[in-house]
Amino acid sequence: MLTPVFLAMIVLLLIAVPISVVLAMISFIPTFLNPHFAADAVFLLRQMVTGINSNPLLAIPMFVFSGVVMARGGISKKIFNIFSYFIGDKTAGMPCAVVITCLFYGAISGSGPATTAAVGSMTIPILVAMGYDLPFCTALVAVSGSLGIIIPPSIPFILYCMATSSSVGSLFIAGVLPGILVGSALMLYCIFYCRKHGEDKEKIRETVQQLRSQGLWNVFKDSFWALLSPVIILGGIYGGFVTPTEAAVISVVYALIVSLFIYRSAKFSDLPRIIQESIGTYAPILFILCSASAFGKVLTMTQAPQVIASTIGSIFTNKIVLLLVINIFLLFVGMVMDTGPAILILAPILQPIVAVVGIHPIHFGVIMICNLAIGYVTPPIGNNLYVASTLTKVPVMSIAKKAVPFALVFFVIQLIITFVPPVSLLLPGLT
Repeated sequence: MLTPVFLAMIVLLLIAVPISVVLAMISFIPTFLNPHFAADAVFLLRQMVTGINSNPLLAIPMFVFSGVVMARGGISKKIFNIFSYFIGDKTAGMPCAVVITCLFYGAISGSGPATTAAVGSMTIPILVAMGYDLPFCTALVAVSGSLGIIIPPSIPFILYCMATSSSVGSLFIAGVLPGILVGSALMLYCIFYCRKHGEDKEKIRETVQQLRSQGLWNVFKDSFWALLSPVIILGGIYGGFVTPTEAAVISVVYALIVSLFIYRSAKFSDLPRIIQESIGTYAPILFILCSASAFGKVLTMTQAPQVIASTIGSIFTNKIVLLLVINIFLLFVGMVMDTGPAILILAPILQPIVAVVGIHPIHFGVIMICNLAIGYVTPPIGNNLYVASTLTKVPVMSIAKKAVPFALVFFVIQLIITFVPPVSLLLPGLT
């Protein structure tokens, strides 16, 4: 029964049927093949509705809405200014400030493409004006934008926890050190690149001096409320004061207060457009969640995870080989499939497989999302590549070529995350 299900999935994906429709259609195949199958059509339709009746899932639209409000409020520029003030005139200081800004903005938006768009639209023109190569700047923002799904709060983390019944709060905290590690590695490559290709120190110094002429206090005061946002969200979750869902609601209230009343960078008249954009972002995710809920139930009832786990386990008996194979497989998946559907389809299948060799579900969640994050900058899907290309009009393949060294650095850190569990499990206290 499993064979026709997966064959139908492959065919439908190849002919570009939307993933939400694919998952819904293949969920009904077992019923058509066997009228006595326990999950009939009525049962599956009910599962689609009840499957999204989940408190943790409420965090997704809240974080989407909060991220859009912050983007409209120009929060990324204020974050960038404070880091540029301190390190802008160092070697690769400005590119490194972009990476750090993506780290902080990722803790607001929870989305890779959103981070790329918000940070890239503001920083790329600044870097190009200072003499940096446009394709390099575009690739830098595209890759750094991937940090948006590793640094919590992360929408893919929430999807993984829904698919595997893991703790959202623990996975959020587990993503902090890996995100910082990836960001640090990207900054090291920026330093190497700038030393090799040189920088226009005069233009950089002029820009930094113009910023520093405002005075540290003024720059810090202007950036303070933007920098405080991730502190409130993560501090509330890690301190045990709020759940991730409650933190998402707090982030919306905070974003509105900061953008409307403190910075006044957004107006009440902007709210309908912000709400419309948020709905446009979340609605496709919602349809995928409905279909994935039914598909996950079918997989469970056909015992697909157990069958696949035992098959792969019998082929790859060595833990290191198994993890390498899964990493390579997820890298390929990230190239051809969007992150959300990939998590909802594969997490319930792969998590039991790695559990057999002693991989903690939270650790595997970080492994999986970090792998798929690399897919944001690898063709043919590469969402961040297309977002960055839209911002700069640089062809996608030109950005992809410049992104190759960044992606290689990213993958090296991915291997460290995979084979050094404390990187992910230390902060949640699971070591």
